[in-house]
Order: sequence, then structure tokens, then C-alpha cells
Amino acid sequence: MDARVKEINYWLNQSDAEFLVICGMGGSGKSTLAKYIVYSNWQYFEKVSILECIGSRCKEPNGLHYLQKQFSKDILGGKNRRIPSVSPGVFKIEEVLQTKKALIFLDDIVKPQQLNALLGEGNINKQSKIIITTMENDVGNWFKSRSKTFQEYKMKLLDDHESLELLCLHAFGSKNPMEGYEKLAKEVVRYCEGNPLALEVLGSSLSEDISTSYWESALKLLGKDIHHDIYSVLKKSYDSLPYDSDRELFLHIACFFVGTDIDYVVKMLEPDYSAVSRIKTLIKRCLLYVAPNNKLMMHRLLQDMGKNIVDRESPVPAERSRVWRNEESCDILRNVGSSLKMKGFALDMHLLMEEVDKFKCEQIKKYSLSMNPLQGMDQLQLLQLNYVERVSSYKDFSEHLRWLCWHGYRHSNMISHLSLRNLVTLDMSYSLLKIFTLPMVLHSLKILNLKSSLKLKEVQNISCLPNLEILILWNCHRLARVCKTIKDLTSLNTLNMTGCENLQHAFSFPHSIERLFLKDCKVECSKYFPLSFTSQLSLQYLNLGNNLFEHLPTYTHLKNLRVLDLSMCSKLKWLQDLPSTLAELYIYYCESLEKVTFESHQFTLQEIGYEGCRNLSEIEGFIKLVPLTKLDELDLGHMKWLKGFQDHELCLAGDDELITGRSRQLQMLYEFNIMSTSLLDIENLNLKPEYISQSTALSFDVPLCPKGRRLKGLNVTFKYSISGEERDWFVKISTKNGVDLIYNPKIFGKPGPSEVAVWLGYFPIGNKFTHGDQVNLSIVVINGLDIHQCGASLVYSCCESANDTLQNDKEWMEIFGGDFSRFQLSTGAYYLCRRDFFELQEIGRLTPDWFSILVGDTIDDTEIRGWRKTGRRQQLCRSNIELKSVRCIIYGPQLEDIYKISDMSTSSFVYKSMEFALNSGWETSKSGAASEFVDEVTEGVLYQPQVGFGSLRIVGFSWKEQTWPDVYISMNDLDNQYFRDYLEDALIREGLLLSPTNPEDSYFSLKQTNDDDPKELPAQPRASIVVMSESSFLVVVAQVCQFRTLRRNIKKFFDWFFPKDDLYYLTGCWSCRSPACQLSSARPASNKTRFPVDKIGAFSNRKPKMEVEDRSGITRSQFATRVKIKSRPYRKPGT
Repeated sequence: MDARVKEINYWLNQSDAEFLVICGMGGSGKSTLAKYIVYSNWQYFEKVSILECIGSRCKEPNGLHYLQKQFSKDILGGKNRRIPSVSPGVFKIEEVLQTKKALIFLDDIVKPQQLNALLGEGNINKQSKIIITTMENDVGNWFKSRSKTFQEYKMKLLDDHESLELLCLHAFGSKNPMEGYEKLAKEVVRYCEGNPLALEVLGSSLSEDISTSYWESALKLLGKDIHHDIYSVLKKSYDSLPYDSDRELFLHIACFFVGTDIDYVVKMLEPDYSAVSRIKTLIKRCLLYVAPNNKLMMHRLLQDMGKNIVDRESPVPAERSRVWRNEESCDILRNVGSSLKMKGFALDMHLLMEEVDKFKCEQIKKYSLSMNPLQGMDQLQLLQLNYVERVSSYKDFSEHLRWLCWHGYRHSNMISHLSLRNLVTLDMSYSLLKIFTLPMVLHSLKILNLKSSLKLKEVQNISCLPNLEILILWNCHRLARVCKTIKDLTSLNTLNMTGCENLQHAFSFPHSIERLFLKDCKVECSKYFPLSFTSQLSLQYLNLGNNLFEHLPTYTHLKNLRVLDLSMCSKLKWLQDLPSTLAELYIYYCESLEKVTFESHQFTLQEIGYEGCRNLSEIEGFIKLVPLTKLDELDLGHMKWLKGFQDHELCLAGDDELITGRSRQLQMLYEFNIMSTSLLDIENLNLKPEYISQSTALSFDVPLCPKGRRLKGLNVTFKYSISGEERDWFVKISTKNGVDLIYNPKIFGKPGPSEVAVWLGYFPIGNKFTHGDQVNLSIVVINGLDIHQCGASLVYSCCESANDTLQNDKEWMEIFGGDFSRFQLSTGAYYLCRRDFFELQEIGRLTPDWFSILVGDTIDDTEIRGWRKTGRRQQLCRSNIELKSVRCIIYGPQLEDIYKISDMSTSSFVYKSMEFALNSGWETSKSGAASEFVDEVTEGVLYQPQVGFGSLRIVGFSWKEQTWPDVYISMNDLDNQYFRDYLEDALIREGLLLSPTNPEDSYFSLKQTNDDDPKELPAQPRASIVVMSESSFLVVVAQVCQFRTLRRNIKKFFDWFFPKDDLYYLTGCWSCRSPACQLSSARPASNKTRFPVDKIGAFSNRKPKMEVEDRSGITRSQFATRVKIKSRPYRKPGT
């Protein structure tokens, strides 16, 4: 409360704004905060008035009139002025407000007309302050017609600590939970998600009986029902919606689409609900918000309130407008019940299996379901039938149907008699379709998703979908033919063919295409697949990753291209003349790539990823890193003496992406037209500078230039050793005549623990020096380096030299080799750096005073926050995230949690704590170390919040249980649902079947398959794989030979996602499958490098103490239970 009060007191005492508008969801504490401010400051005003619940009271007969009377009485100090009606009342109030210094609180304003009726539109005393609370999120329009100023305060929900205190005050009468109630109290806190009203109501309710059994019983209702006092407050915002269609839209989203991409929802619901405009209304009313990843999100209590509205329609689920709980949905199809007013129906049989106990699961498998109830649902708009197999009959669906999601569709062809003419979205992911064709023209269909239809061979009659906008054929590995009429689809803007590696017939892409995914298609640049895209001028996003071409045509004609992804194109050798409009380029692990150039010869990219490009020597306008062995003396100029040391070696430090896999031979770095290199300290006259200091700084005066020579530049050297893991430093050069440079090189040498290295850099700024100038040089070390000596030497050239092009009037643009105005600070200094050091400060790697150490107190670090590779942040083009904002459409909506609909209320915003286990026979560790471990391993490239979690589903096969699998794979520690789905697809491509060992847990068995027929399983498991994040996993095997077999059988899992040199595994005796099984060794998978093992511990309930150190000095502690293996970053398919 104190922090919030402090912010508002600033407005009260120092701001010129007359109005403060506090906005937020119901129950967030708006009114409580406003009343606290009024009660704390009333003595400083002549008049005080508090009008509560204005929105609901205005709905009563003459409600506004009564409010005016109360308001007038407060302002007049008890004088009885007659107010005959609303309009005259406004004028009387205006008269008083012009003269009196008043503090006014208007609670729950819903419409601007209510504000006008109470305050009028006249002038208000300049010393008056008016506080307004509202559930509207955008009140700017309320004050457009007024000559008044306002300040908006968005109410912040309580954090976990504040929430726990508030709950405990109402439940226990103290700020801390009673002993034994800590876990129960935290469960309530998670459910309330910072809403003070809910915490107060539930805390008071639970205080009625302080017994653990009572609490445990009461907590079972959370997510299933909602307390009446909470419901009544939250429902006010729902009731205030202006249209019935707004309320219907809200209920659709609450029941089915929380956590779904907003663009996906808009496309689907726009025809019936004007979703583009009405979703904005819901956002303004604080009923929805859009997360940074473009997902529609809703506070958990609001979602429960919406679902409760539907539940209250009837005690019988079949008679409600929406059914989303899987068990209720299954009962409707089994018992042949239906409702004429049903608008949404969802059933996912795989999730249902996970939700019920083992006995119920066996019963469900025997159910025979009927589609007859669906035929009676004449108003049905949304239908999900995931993995519904045992169906006795198929009847026609409602003609109002807009969304049909049927994962695991069991037939090889589409059912011909279904009427889908008004359908907008058709999702047949994981189907067994062999040929996709439609018997009729579907003018309304905009989204077609056939992801992972592993038997699909042909897509026919695509012209029957004239208005199709998005087509997903991702991981349709057997797809050989796509109808040639696809080129005539004038509305198709997104085509995802990732993993379609067996295409045998050429076809042309439509001219309208904007986002094209051809990753993993084994494409070569040929006549069959020219990849020139000469007619696709609207192309914005192009993904050609992991293909076989060695070169690409130029794309200078693609003026709209913003993102190009060529990751893992291992044969690609060069990229030439990339368009100047390109904003993002991804070339991860293009191991043969040597050079990247641009049409404009300038580096203008906002983002670039190049890790693993071990042969990349130059990105034009950005960086050039070349071994000395590949440079001749002419390239080196006055540094040609370095050729004598070209075979010397030194590790590199700095940009990890660029140095990964590179040779230790000496390298020359070129950036900002500055040359630099590092080498071990040696005795050489060329390394002896003209001016020397034993400290980190020196100054000297520029002498007269020798006759017949011209001052060309400045050599800077310093000797250093390494003193820490983080190494951040800058070179500063300045004069009083306009030279002010701050340079941070991306790459430099890293000497060993007892070694000293020399950094040598050449700055071509000689024409900026004049005789008598004082040159100030300093090496500013933020951390990680010890400087032993620094020095400088002036570099001259002969005037007659043919290569001497330096002129005295040369500007900075020419010196740097381009326009680097974006690197210039407000002081005029050039900050030549391509890193956002402020990010390091935020994570604690740099102290807050690092920037003042660098530049003094002349400017603060806000000027370089968000610093990019191209300098100061500017207005961005449509970014990679924005271009892929239809994530659930591009990658398949199953990645969004609309497909875990029944799980929504129990999982929104709740991240599951890590439960670590190596296989199902061993006990699970739930110690406090788990949370630390989660922090360590959530560094994936595609880390994003997930609204809910579910386990992997079997693709193309019936639900099975296996007690003795070949290999256990556990993914229940993995938060990234997208990554889980992608791993699943990769494993299936390798001919492996995933099936759950037990419906109650998240372990899955892998077994080798031959098409549809699994092989015999061994008598005991050979290995366990625990996937912990996008960049770490652990393998436990019985014997080394079995590890080799495992690796051979699941080659893609190990070699594609995790490089073998970074893979660790444990071996041990599994004969007893005991928790106390002794670990025999811990070793890297590669025989090239051996890491010493200090201690061998037993894997038991007590964590083993094991230290495994690699040559870089990184310690991996408690290896058996807590391990982080850093490997190549995971890159999502389609990027």
C-alpha cells in the first residue's frame, strides 16, 4: 500500500492535473486505495465528497438524480438546495465547484456521461482534486471535450509476498501463516493471483475453521466454483458491457480461448461478434489483456466468473450454452443428450484419460460415443472432438459452425456429407488422412491446419477454398503433391510446409504469400525449386532453414522482406546483396557460410543470430574476423610484422556466438573500421609503444608531423591478464578538438590463468589530430581484467603512397566506413559498442555505477538502455515476434492451450514447480534446490509463458500403457510446450512411438516402430532421458554399449538438438532399480575430452556430492540430481 500511496500523493501535492483516474479489474483495490487517500488528506480541503458504486446506482430509478443530491449536500456543507432533476442539478454543482477547494472521490464511473452529470463541463477550482475509479482501461476520450488535465494510474495487483500477508491477516490475524498451513496458504495465493478482494473474502471464509482438513476440503472448490462475494463484484464489469454480443464473446474466450493468439481468435469470431472492435472493448473494460507474445489473457478469477455464468444457466451440462469439461462432454455424447442453445462444445479424449483415475480410464476406453447429440445443437459455433475414436455414427453439424478442431481424425478421407459451408477454421492435426479433398466449395474457410498428418500424401482441390488465408502442412512428411491451383489463391498469406521432405511435384506459390516456411524440406536451389520468389513481392517472412542449397539468388526485389531464417543450412557458402529492408537475419549453424553482404553495403539489421557459423569471416558493415594466416601483408598494412606470429595461438573471448568452434590461431578483428588483435606477451620492438604508462591511462601531445609523411592513425596497446569470469572493458580516446571515442570490441584474446596478453588496436583517426593536441587515452575496466601497462603510438604514411587516401577534411562517416550517427551520445561522444550492457546490469553482472565509471556524471545510463547492434534504439520495423504473432496459426493452434480447455481454470498463470526424476522406479526429489534449478535451465531461445501444461500425446496411435519400455523419457520438467511438441515430432520421424507409462504421470516410453507395428520390448529399461529445458537434458543408461545403441537409434534427438561434445550421461547397475543404485561413472559422451571426476556419490534420497569440472573451470555440482548441460540453443521450427 505504501508504494501506491506514495505515487498518488505525488499527484495530490505536486501535479497540476485536476483528475486522477485509477483503473483496474474489479476487486483490485481501487476504491480502498482512493478512500485511504481521501481519509488521509481531507483536512487540507474545504469540501470533501465520496460517491460510491456510481455505476450500479445509476441503473436504479432516478439513481443519478439521488447521487446529485448527495453530492450537492456534501459540497454545500449541509445546505438544502432543491434539485428538481438531473440537468438543473448539473448547473448548481458547477457553481459551487468553481469557488470551493474540494477533494472528491467518484467511485465506479462506467460512462463519461455519468462524469458530466455530476461535475458538469465548466471550470473547476484549480486547487481541487478529483479521484475517479473505473474498470475502463482507456479513459483518454473522457477528457477530450474538457479543458482539464488528468493522470492515469493503472492499479497493480499484489505480489506473492503482499498477497500472503493479506490472506494471513484475514485467516489467522497475523502476517504469517500458522505452522503447517504454509503450503495451503500459498495455494490460495496462487489462485487469487494478487486480487485483494479474493484474498480478503477467502481468508475470512477460511478463518471460520482453523483445521487442515477444513482448509483442504475448501481448497478443492478453487477453480470449480467461485465465492459469491467475489462473483458479484467481478460480474459488474461483465454486466456493464454495452452489447449482448460482447458478453457472448467474453464467455467464448473465457471457456475456450484464454492463452490463444489474438489474431487466431479474431479471424474465427469476427463474422459473428465483430471481434476486431469488441475485443478492444473487453480490453478497455479490464476483462482481457494481450500478453507480449500476442496471446489473449484473462485473470483467473475473471475466467472462473465467466465459466460460473455458464454453469448457472442449468444444473444439467447438456442444457447449457457451452461445455468444456471433458468428462461432461463425454457424458453428453455417450448418453445422447443435447441442447438447442449449445454454442460451444469441447472434448479431448487424451486429456480426459489424464484427468481420471486408472479404473475410470479403462471404462472410458470401452465407451461408444454418438454424434447424434451434435445434430441437435443447431446454434453450435465452436466444436472440438480431439482423439474421439469410437464413434457409432456421423451426422451433419450445425450450419453456424465456425471452428472445427478434430485432432487424431481416424479416417483416411474427409467425411463427404458434412456441411461445413460457414466454417472459418478447420484443424485436422495428427489425423490419419491420406488424401485431403473437399466435396464442396467453402467460401468462409480461412484457416486449414493439417499439421503432423503423417500419412497425408496429397492435397487436392485446394481451389475449393478461394478465401483461404493460412495453410499449415507442417510435418506432413509423406506429402508428395499439392494441387497446382494453390497459386490461384489470392488471399493465402501464410504457408507452413516445414518438414515436407518428399515433395515430388513442383507448384508455384501464390502472389499473395507473406509468410513462407520451407524448413526441413531437403530443398536444393534448382529449376524444380528455384527459390527466387520473383512473383511473391509481398513476402515478409521467409524460412528456408536446414535445407541443402549452397547458394541463393539475390532478394533485392523483395522490398517487404523483414525476416530471413536460414539456420542449419550447412552447405550454404555465401549470402549476397540482402535487401536493405531486411530487419532480422538468422544463420545459426550455417557451418560453411563465409560472408554476408547487403544491397546497401550498410548493416541495418535489428537482429542477427550467427552462432555456430565457425567459418563466417565477414558480415558486411558489422564485423569481420579473419585468421592472420588468411591475410597478406598488404591487408595488414603497417601491422604486416604480425605475419611472423600467424601460427601463434590464443583463446578468444567476447561474443560467444562468433567464437564458438573457431580456431585458436591469431585472428584480426575489423569493426567500425578499427583493426584489433590479441597475442601473448612477447619481446618485439613493434609492440613497444611510443608513449607508455604503467597505469590504465596516459596523455601526450601530438608532435609536428615528420616531413614527407602524413599522420594516419593511432595504435593503442595494453598488457593484461584475466581476473574474473566476466570481462567487460572499453578503450577511451579523447582530445579537446572533437575526438571523443568509447570503443568496446566484440572479440579479444583470453590468456590462461598465469599468462599475460597484449591487445593491439589501430584507430584510423589521424586526420582528426593537429599539432599540439593533447590526446587522452584510458582503458576503462568494468570487471574481469588486470591492466599491467598501456601505450600508444602515432602511425604515419608517406604522402606519395598510392594507397594513402586519407584527407585532412575526412568526416567521421568516412572514418568509420558508414553512417554511425546512431552511435553518438548526447555529449557528442561516439559509443562504439554493439552490446546492451544495461541488460547485464539488470541481471546483476554489472554494478549500477558502471556507466558513470565510463563517462562520468555528464549523462545517465537511460541513454543507452536498449542499445542495439545498430546503436541507439529507433522506431522498429515489424519485428520477428510481430511477424510471427499468429504463432498458434503458423505453428499450429495445438501449441496454444485452447486444446487443454478443461485444464484452463486450474493452470492459468501457474508454473508447475520442478519435480525431478530419472525414471519411474526412482523416487522424485522435491527439495528446495528445485527452484534454483528451474532458474538455471529456463534459458531457452524460445522461452515464453505457458498458460497450461499437458503431457505429450500419441500421434496416430491408440492410447497404450507400457510397464517395461525400451527407454523412459520424462518431459514433465519442461515448461516449453512448443519445444515438447517439436521433440515429439522429431522422435516420431525417427520411427519411435511415444506412449505413456501411466496416465497419472508424464513419463513416456520410446520404442522402435516399423510403421504401425511396434517391436518387442526388452524386459527392463535400457535408459532414461530427462529433458529439463531447451538446452539441457540428462541421460542415464545401464551400460555404455546401450548408450551407443540408444544414440544410434535416436540419432536426431541427440545429434540435432544436442551436440555430442556437450552431452553427458551416467551409467550404473539397474538390476534392482533401487533408489540407492550406485553410480559407477560420469563421463562426457565424446572421447575427445575427459573430465576428472572428484567424487562418486550414491543416487538416493540424500543428494550426492559430486563435482565434475571441465577444462574451462565450470563446476557442475550435485551432478546426479542437478545438472545443466549447455549446448546449442534450440531454434523453433519455422524460424
